[in-house]
Amino acid sequence: QVQLMQSGGGLVQAGDSLRLSCATSGRAFIKSNVAWFRHAPGKEREFVAVVSWTGSTRYADSVKGRFTISREDAKNTVYLQMNNLSPEDTAVYHCAAGGNFAVPTARAFTHWGQGTQVTVSS
Repeated sequence: QVQLMQSGGGLVQAGDSLRLSCATSGRAFIKSNVAWFRHAPGKEREFVAVVSWTGSTRYADSVKGRFTISREDAKNTVYLQMNNLSPEDTAVYHCAAGGNFAVPTARAFTHWGQGTQVTVSS
């Protein structure tokens, strides 16, 4: 069984950085894709980033150059490093395992973290 637990959200000012973590209870997702999605009030859920089990990464255009997704398999953890945050990044962020690397749609992911709030003030 795959269980995902998130941490690292919070309230920051524009230009600041945060790192989100998505930890698993074991190595069950070692060969799965892990993605980050975000959902702001009144907006559609959107894809943020995905890392394959081989380490390949893909990003939404809105976060390229600012966000970095990585995985540390020895700790069963995937990270999302978010730099130069702006108010437009304010949302609830979820990690998810499974899915498809090439076309990372939310409905293709089978296991989801509980979500964490990221709020960026101007």
